[in-house]
Amino acid sequence: MLIVEDNGPLRSAIARRVRDWGSRPLEAGTAREANALLAASPDLLVIDLHLPDELAFGVIEAAALLWPKPTCVAISGRATPEQAFRLAQLGVRALIEKPFSLDQLQQAVESAYREAPPLEVLIAACVGRVPLRKLQERLRHVMVHQALALSNGSRSETARLLAVSRQAIQQMLRGRASPPRRDDNSDPPPK
Repeated sequence: MLIVEDNGPLRSAIARRVRDWGSRPLEAGTAREANALLAASPDLLVIDLHLPDELAFGVIEAAALLWPKPTCVAISGRATPEQAFRLAQLGVRALIEKPFSLDQLQQAVESAYREAPPLEVLIAACVGRVPLRKLQERLRHVMVHQALALSNGSRSETARLLAVSRQAIQQMLRGRASPPRRDDNSDPPPK
């Protein structure tokens, strides 16, 4: 877990709580420090929106390029509605307003891991910008490769995570993810 917070006492309190969860926290007080620690591929990113050297958007965008992509929870005492919307577009799972309790943070983290992210906002942003077929291909690609990363390359575990057959995973990885199309007027396939 990577904790990015410029307030030292708050960062230390979050780190103590993370240790209580059984995780090993990495700590950063600036965006520059956070970017350097992303090389450790954290599973979770808890980040203050307003950092001394820049807003957190660059760190969040860099974290989104990791495989597997870490779950991200943002904290802020002064996020504007526009900033909150942008965080949601970047896949941030929760925005917790300061001041908050460590129990509130724990609940937000648990919820982020337990519940699938709302895709509607991200998909709606693609309308008129990305053709439907390309969006489907990109979605499939990201899901398969994220599941592969989470399962350390195990195709059987990837299939379990995605609730598909191992053969379907193999076909997707060979580039034959879509079943062959047939005309609506053609005969149905044999049984």
